Amino acid sequence: QLQLVESGGGLVQPGGSLRLSCAASGFALDYYVIGWFRQAPGKEREGVSCISSSDDNTYYVDSVKGRFTISRDNAKNTVYLQMNSLKPEDTAVYYCAANRQGKCSWRQPWYGYWGQGTQVTVSS
Repeated sequence: QLQLVESGGGLVQPGGSLRLSCAASGFALDYYVIGWFRQAPGKEREGVSCISSSDDNTYYVDSVKGRFTISRDNAKNTVYLQMNSLKPEDTAVYYCAANRQGKCSWRQPWYGYWGQGTQVTVSS
């Protein structure tokens, strides 16, 4: 089985922090491009961040630059999304997605594997 499982979501006040995890089973994330996406209520799912497989370069949508950090822990076969200075507009279901070794992409159909998502709610 090739699976991705997100965890770490929850309710947090504006300005707070959460760390999301994307744990893989059945394959090694070291050889995959990993993207984080989110879908807010009533909106289309959008790309948030990505980490490449070839060089570990990282990418972020403008709205989260300076606040979110994506990273890998190959020993744990897990990718993280550290989210700081959270805003109400960050409220969404967050998904991780993976594709074979290569460069990052914001095109959702390009990703072959998806997790089920974890809810992040930012509210006072």
